[in-house]
Amino acid sequence: MKRWRSLGVALAAVVGLAVVTVSPTHAAGTSTSAGTGTGYYHAVGSQLVDSTGSPVRMTGLNWFGPETANYTFHGLWSRNYRDMIDQMASLGYNTVRVPYSNQLFDPGSTPNSIDAASNPDLVGLSGIQILDKVIGYIGSKGMRVVLDQHRPDSGAQSPLWYTAQYPESRWISDWTMLAQRYKGNPTVVGMDLHNEPHAVQGGGGACWGCGDTAHDWRLAAERAGNAILAVNPDVLIIVEGIDCVSGTGDPECGWWGGNLSGAAQYPVRLSKPDKLVYSAHEYAISVFHQTWFDDPTFPANMPALWDHFFGYLVKQHIAPVLVGEFGSTLADPRDKVWLQNLMAYMGTGPTGMSFTYWSWNPNSGDTGGILKDDWKTVDQNKQSILQPYLIPPVGGGDGGGTTPPPVSCTVGYHVDNSWNGGFTATVTLKDTGSAPLANWTLTWTVPSGTQLVSGWNATVSQSGTTVTAKAPAWAPTIGAGASTSIGIQANGSSTATPTGYAVNGTSCGMS
Repeated sequence: MKRWRSLGVALAAVVGLAVVTVSPTHAAGTSTSAGTGTGYYHAVGSQLVDSTGSPVRMTGLNWFGPETANYTFHGLWSRNYRDMIDQMASLGYNTVRVPYSNQLFDPGSTPNSIDAASNPDLVGLSGIQILDKVIGYIGSKGMRVVLDQHRPDSGAQSPLWYTAQYPESRWISDWTMLAQRYKGNPTVVGMDLHNEPHAVQGGGGACWGCGDTAHDWRLAAERAGNAILAVNPDVLIIVEGIDCVSGTGDPECGWWGGNLSGAAQYPVRLSKPDKLVYSAHEYAISVFHQTWFDDPTFPANMPALWDHFFGYLVKQHIAPVLVGEFGSTLADPRDKVWLQNLMAYMGTGPTGMSFTYWSWNPNSGDTGGILKDDWKTVDQNKQSILQPYLIPPVGGGDGGGTTPPPVSCTVGYHVDNSWNGGFTATVTLKDTGSAPLANWTLTWTVPSGTQLVSGWNATVSQSGTTVTAKAPAWAPTIGAGASTSIGIQANGSSTATPTGYAVNGTSCGMS
């Protein structure tokens, strides 16, 4: 069901280039944080750092489905979504790249193929409501999310970021809607503007630096990126390459979305330059038999190729690079060699290039997934190659024991879904004071017989009839006037409203 193919153009000019591996050094401070760090990310040269200035690196994977006519994550027909996210985190992945289509947000796009017994709290929800649930739980694990506009409609990949049915205005308005929706939620750390822009045989596809407003992907990325930053100035703007860059003296073509050579002459210009991340895609023979796999020097020819397409941006400290898709069935012996060399090229530790492997799903026709066809068993051939490069999710600092400010707050309670014997609900905590709520603890009283099953977007526990939700390490603070949503799943009556809300021991009113 995948949606890319390469033009397969020979890269004859690459053969004579020097073979150099990327070993980046960065002026981002001396701290070397593990996991996903604290708060939002920004760039210092080609290094991503968190809100404390500590180097961070996304080492994640793709979980697709919302971009398809299922309008939700694949695999929900087999497993509970939290169970899968738990498994991702336990394997060491700290980021999930989530593809979507603009059609997902149309009123008639109803999520389907969800097993109600496995995912009772998703039944009846819209696509974006399911997205909220999944993002909330990913955040509770200390992981991050990159949203990826994968295609305008759910049918097929588009060479341009728009179509007649879904024009550029819709592309940008959907992005600004998402930017507003997840503003203040650093789980959603980045927005990948369009997946795999590429040229079209005979003309009409994407170009880089050609100046044609309808086709110049670099100019379109600036328009959308700046519109997003005007709404949400904290999020990373992720810009993929194209396949063929003309007019720059560059004869080579790469994978769809994989050629960023044009950014040297025509860089993306954003209102906040430190929020720019470039992204490349890189694949193996199982996807398309490119000419460079037959080079007699393979794999020694690959580092120079990668340098040319995207690695120079890191080596010259221009901007960070996210290798947003790469994968293989490993059916061809050269594919394993390719993957081992690519991982080594991207480097180790928090100063290496960020990456999101394609894919978690086993139902990717030309790559397969980290999971095998039963949607449970891990493909150890792939995992063992990736494992040494994974930085497991670890929450950021908790404020070092700072005294919580005076509390002024309200709480709202909403039952999202109920069934015989249980329910899911959202508790919304709003800071109505003039100071932020740091390292907050919210408690409330539930009726006798109510038994908490799980919670997300916070560390949630129960003792007797008291439920306690503590600020998660990935988002320890609620800003003045802002709010956060805490999800719970429980057994018991959904009609009995909780009472006795308190934050840091101070009573909190109902909204």
